[in-house]
Amino acid sequence: MNIRINEKPAVIESGLTLGELAARHKTGADVLILNGFPALATTALNDGDEIFLIQRGEIPTQEELEGLMAARHTPGVHAILKKSVVGIAGVGGLGSAVAVALARIGVGTLIIADFDVVEPSNLNRQQYFVDQIGQYKVDALVDNLKRINPYVTVESHCVLLGPKNIPDVFKKCPVVVEAFDRADMKAMLVNTLLSSDTETVVVAASGLAGYGPNNTISTQKIAGRLYLVGDNVSEARPGNGLMAPRVGIAAHHQANQVIRILLGEDK
Repeated sequence: MNIRINEKPAVIESGLTLGELAARHKTGADVLILNGFPALATTALNDGDEIFLIQRGEIPTQEELEGLMAARHTPGVHAILKKSVVGIAGVGGLGSAVAVALARIGVGTLIIADFDVVEPSNLNRQQYFVDQIGQYKVDALVDNLKRINPYVTVESHCVLLGPKNIPDVFKKCPVVVEAFDRADMKAMLVNTLLSSDTETVVVAASGLAGYGPNNTISTQKIAGRLYLVGDNVSEARPGNGLMAPRVGIAAHHQANQVIRILLGEDK
């Protein structure tokens, strides 16, 4: 019979049970997944079954994890993402969520920059935990991303970004995500990168506060190398604060646009 074990094809004899297969292929496996659902060791296997053999607490090897990603994204897509480099300027509500999304899909290198620390008020929308309060955001985010995908390279810069250091920090990045809160910092980053000699594409955001309609957040191509995510209207103010759901919608618009750029979809 032809089956797949942890996304790899295998040939087995008829009559084999899931437990017998686990004993052969992964001693110590204590979670047996058959065709997407947990199953008993006594379950008989059939032709075409897909099996995952998991040992609780064990970290997959890089080959195993990348094999799973390639199977989900298709090998050609995964190969492009694996060799890609993406910059993220600011790792608050937008930037931390963008980083998590890109790490989960296996973007090979993330270059993150921020000078701020995790504060209690950040926890309503940013990808940090209570026990990380007081840590520099870039350090906390590196730790969190390692728990998600230990094989993504994360280059962190604990710096206040400005026109003098932005070109050097993001010199290896064909795409940079603008993820600042302040309008003047947003404009400064966009102007610095678009006026540089590189062909860096910027994915910026404006207008994502509050709890307005989901579909008013959109992605627009503003210029050849600039995309803008948001509704361009909703600013943070009393009664209309920055909240996880809408910030998350905008962040994932940004992350998805990054992927489209890396895969050449918008050329």
